[in-house]
Amino acid sequence: MLRIAHALNSQLLGALESAFPEAAATAREAGTALDPQLGPASKPEFGDFQANGALALAKPLRLAPRAIATAIVERLAADPDFAALCLPPEIAGPGFINLTLRPELLAAEVGRRLADPRLGVEPVAPGGAPVVVDFSSPNIAKEMHVGHLRSTIIGDALARVLEFRGHPVLRLNHVGDWGTQFGMLITHLKQVAPEALDTADAVDLGDLVAFYRQAKARFDSDDAFQTSSREEVVKLQSGDPISRRCWQLLCDQSRREFQLLYDRLDIRLDERGESFYNPYLEAVVADLAAAGLLVSDGGAQCVFLEAEDGTASQAPPVIVRKSDGGFNYATTDLAAIRYRFAAPPDGDGARRVIYVTDAGQASHFAGVFQVARRAGWIPEGGRLEHVPFGLVQGEDGKKLKTRAGDTVRLKELLDEAVERCDADLRRRLEEEGRQEEEAFISEVATTVGLAAVKYADLSTNRITNYQFSFDRMLALSGNTAPYLLYAVVRIAGIARKGGGAGEDGAGTSGPEAPASLTFREPQEWALVRQLLQFDAVIQEVEEELLPNRLCSYLFELCQLFNRFYDQVPVLRAEEPARTSRLALCRLSADTLKQGLGLLGIPTLERM
Repeated sequence: MLRIAHALNSQLLGALESAFPEAAATAREAGTALDPQLGPASKPEFGDFQANGALALAKPLRLAPRAIATAIVERLAADPDFAALCLPPEIAGPGFINLTLRPELLAAEVGRRLADPRLGVEPVAPGGAPVVVDFSSPNIAKEMHVGHLRSTIIGDALARVLEFRGHPVLRLNHVGDWGTQFGMLITHLKQVAPEALDTADAVDLGDLVAFYRQAKARFDSDDAFQTSSREEVVKLQSGDPISRRCWQLLCDQSRREFQLLYDRLDIRLDERGESFYNPYLEAVVADLAAAGLLVSDGGAQCVFLEAEDGTASQAPPVIVRKSDGGFNYATTDLAAIRYRFAAPPDGDGARRVIYVTDAGQASHFAGVFQVARRAGWIPEGGRLEHVPFGLVQGEDGKKLKTRAGDTVRLKELLDEAVERCDADLRRRLEEEGRQEEEAFISEVATTVGLAAVKYADLSTNRITNYQFSFDRMLALSGNTAPYLLYAVVRIAGIARKGGGAGEDGAGTSGPEAPASLTFREPQEWALVRQLLQFDAVIQEVEEELLPNRLCSYLFELCQLFNRFYDQVPVLRAEEPARTSRLALCRLSADTLKQGLGLLGIPTLERM
């Protein structure tokens, strides 16, 4: 529909310019363009699109909006290209122009998408600059917990959408693998498990988590240990081989455990931890000093922030170098931004950098982003974006924790989702009197259980907190992954029964779409229009970075399909209605499968 919308917008603009040449000339002199203000119709009864530009022109043209709309419509009526796209336009209210696409055009677009593996989603021009998506970012020697869930799942979905659009995407895992905490970890490791320095896999991540707690307790209570830990940081940063070996052990053991979870969730990430940027920290300080941004405050080197109007901000300054000469997280984040936007071979050459972290870090990134912009590291047209998300809460509305009050480990959360799904599936099979092999039960329970966790997260607006409920997310009704996965199975089964579908039940792998399609029922047209919105939704997610928009679209698509199938005969319909309705089934299955895939959710042939 975006392709058609662009054509419509062009024709509306042409009608505006020809009807009001004086307004067009004034706009050109001001360096702007007339705007027809074309958008989707607010209600189905108003057609497909609505142009509201007449209202904005009323004041400068000193004409009633309805008179302006009438002049535009008269110009459109004389344009044969417009007549090929739309039925005669209608003027509503004070001057809205309602536009309804020709039914034959919509039917032809359905046929085009059936033959298009991209389902009408146009790719961006090749050869563009990479987009960096920074997400997940666990810390070494700590287990991934529920707090990492949202960053990992949201970041992966956004990366998938951007990749589908054709952007080269750098999926970066900014792992916490550097800093003062390693001094105490290395010191503790040398004293408690010296065999780890010479024996592979002498400790696992569970040991490391315990080590971290023990080391932190000693650091807080033992002055001698605290002194040794600080000395160990200096050794590590200066390249001491034994300290480096300890550090590498900690990183390798943690990395293996992280990868088990990433593999389970089908998450691809390129690790580039904080340590990667260590060689660039001095250059950050030098750049900021050269730009006249650094101020010495209590021995620390800082950048004081500005308010939007250019006056001094009340926010705390960004500390770039501590009073002891050390660097902190802000320095590393500044080095990362500088590197990511720098042209190769000195950087990634990105033009869009996206950070997916919890909303609690919003002020940190606002400050760091401002410093990067004032330092001149963001190229013209470059985009630096923070994608914040809220907390995962329990059903009591409080931060999700175990009964013992500990943070929920991500592995345990995923295990429980699969176990609950397994139990639900076995109960359903018993009720239905079905016999299935263990391999089938395991595949369905694993797929649906993990999908339920992902979808429950992605289907809520990421900016808000959301309540984690296994009962809600595993339900076969409502806006849930099981509901959508079951819909894919059902629709693919209908397409198989009707013939002309591929082995997996999806249409694009089967015979070509029929030469022409015919739709007459309102339920058919409602489904057609929803299917043809897929490209617009993908572009909306690409721009606004809100995966819940795609979830809402897919859920509404399922509802419209079920209404269509329940109220309109498909397999028993006469031709040409039967073939046309089966085509809608195939396109619905393809669209759901593609949409869920962009959310990181695989589909099933049976459930």
